Amino acid sequence: MIGSWGARLLIALLWLLHWLPLRLLAPLGLGLGRLLWWLARGRRRVALVNLRLCLPELSERQRTALARQHFGWMGRSLLERGILWFAPPARLKRLIRIEGDIGLAERSAQPVMWLLPHFVGLEFMAPALMLFQGKPAADIYQPQRNPVFDAWMHRGRTRFDPARSLLFNRHQGIRPVMRAIQAGAGFVNAPDMDFGPKDSAFVPFFGVPACTLLAPARMAHGMGMRVQPVVATLLPGGRGYVLHFMPAPEGFVQADAAAGAAALNRWLEARVREQPAQYFWVHRRFKTRPPGEPSVY
Repeated sequence: MIGSWGARLLIALLWLLHWLPLRLLAPLGLGLGRLLWWLARGRRRVALVNLRLCLPELSERQRTALARQHFGWMGRSLLERGILWFAPPARLKRLIRIEGDIGLAERSAQPVMWLLPHFVGLEFMAPALMLFQGKPAADIYQPQRNPVFDAWMHRGRTRFDPARSLLFNRHQGIRPVMRAIQAGAGFVNAPDMDFGPKDSAFVPFFGVPACTLLAPARMAHGMGMRVQPVVATLLPGGRGYVLHFMPAPEGFVQADAAAGAAALNRWLEARVREQPAQYFWVHRRFKTRPPGEPSVY
């Protein structure tokens, strides 16, 4: 694991690079992605396994090309983190384009759940919510192993409006989030991670049993929430970012949480096929297997 001084040097580099115009920073990120393709062998293997499982209709050569593209987008998302952490709000407002009804949560008498799947641009959700609408937003984050990176991740997600950016450590559990929702906050929920079998079910994702959280569907139904998925997209050529605020997936909010989770996975499959290179293939989405089945990684 990288030490504290190494982390500080990387953060200093991000600070220096954030001064560049995005049209110059973007190709540097693509170059970083090409480097990571060769250095991050474990993540490369995970991405290729995921693509083989989820997109078997592609040839091996096509899947490898898609994985390389993904690493390019991932390299961009890493370097452009400096824009999120250091750029003034006015610059971010120029770079971020909103599509859809971002004002839904402000108008709704019901609590709102924003579903944020893991596309490479998901970190741009925090500034979008703070700069373009007035509702407080509660979010759960996974602490980073490196305390320096962890502190900067926290700062980056809350710096635009700390009073409305309600960020909770995953180890705090769901109760603080529930209290924030009851007090009027919207809830940013990333539903497509594998956190083990607790409160989960094996639900097909591209036809593969995926350990899928039931809490999002259960919470949406039990609390009578309005659901609004958001897909974050990095535009090519350093042209900025788009946050797509979309209608709720059909069949997601229902009493049967497993059926709701299946509806969400079907909706997500369609979004992934629209921009497959930007989905987070390096995550071990299928690390928890059904009883008796071997690891795919």
